[in-house]
Amino acid sequence: MTLLADLLSTVFERRYRRDASETATDGRPLTELAAALVGSAGETTGLALAREILSRFAELDNEAKLAFFIDIATTMNIDPETVRTTLDEYERTPSRATYRAFAEAAEPARQEFVRRLNRVPGATGALVDMRADLLRLGGNEPELQALDLDFRHLFVSWFNRGFLVLRPISWESPAHILEKIIAYEAVHAIDSWDDLRRRLEPSDRRCFAFFHPSMPDEPLIFVEVALTKGIPGSVQALLAEDRAAMPAEDADTAVFYSISNCQAGLASISFGNSLIKQVAADLSAELSALETFVTLSPVPELAGWLGQVGLELDADDPDRMRVLAAHYLLNAKSPGGLPLDPVARFHLGNGAIVHAVHADADTSDKGLAQSGGIMVNYLYDLSKVAQNHERFATTREVTATSEVTALATSVSVPSVEEN
Repeated sequence: MTLLADLLSTVFERRYRRDASETATDGRPLTELAAALVGSAGETTGLALAREILSRFAELDNEAKLAFFIDIATTMNIDPETVRTTLDEYERTPSRATYRAFAEAAEPARQEFVRRLNRVPGATGALVDMRADLLRLGGNEPELQALDLDFRHLFVSWFNRGFLVLRPISWESPAHILEKIIAYEAVHAIDSWDDLRRRLEPSDRRCFAFFHPSMPDEPLIFVEVALTKGIPGSVQALLAEDRAAMPAEDADTAVFYSISNCQAGLASISFGNSLIKQVAADLSAELSALETFVTLSPVPELAGWLGQVGLELDADDPDRMRVLAAHYLLNAKSPGGLPLDPVARFHLGNGAIVHAVHADADTSDKGLAQSGGIMVNYLYDLSKVAQNHERFATTREVTATSEVTALATSVSVPSVEEN
């Protein structure tokens, strides 16, 4: 962290603790407080209302939270007729005034409501939790989907890469941060403190996380990195208890073997692209011998796809599993032309290529159940990621090595529609 970011985190943390000690005092219904907040003109009154709303919302049960969301979504919606009228006026007479009138009409009051809640020091984390509740409770209700888009619109700005701080996570990091790394690990479960220590303490292991200054104790996303000689094809080998650590200076490859999003309320707010590229740049600057940057990634939906096309998952036939996995990664597409596999979409969208497919690469119960033990290396060639990203974004072309392409074309697989 830079000194400035460290100071910002300290200030935000102290202010949050001070405000969190204040108690609720306004007895009006929560929906009335929300309307009053949007209509308030004074800063002091607005802050008091916002604190009251955040404090009381956190104490609601699921039914009351859902009712609150529905009220906010409906009473603070746009007025379509006003939007049409102001747009017509702007079209007839383009000016600063007519554009302002249209912009104000087109923005629902609930966006300003969320902004005013965020004026409370330390409220950003509470709003992230609020959106997590919305996503959990909202289902497919159209009004609540629109409310979620408002949250997402604001969060994209608030969690812009320019505001994020990249911190290395080490065995010497504060215990409360380490506890959250254990809790949030979503790819390869951390079974114990000893397991965590093996991932953080050796000289050939790294971990990095993005933080936001207003949430200094909450990682947003983190990546675990193994420094190796050559490209590995087994996560069990990377994480083995009895493996011998090597000096970081001897490594020629950085392996991103686990990337975990930490905040449910920040779903669909993308940090992974920036995280991988920033970590790769930082490691390149630190270790001049590093030449290769790859992932060792799961194929989480392979088993489900095999079932859809009428094939069986058979971990005892690694050669066939590699062929089927390669075909799935390169050829199984959504109606929009994107790969069905979510991990592939992520890395290909970042500008990586499908480098290799490995059998018996994840022999954990989870790995065998979701992919028959298959794992994939996605290669990040830092000189070509921008070019690869543009190609994938415009043509949906999946770039792969000749080995993976040959695997993918060596089998005929029925389409989902044929089953």
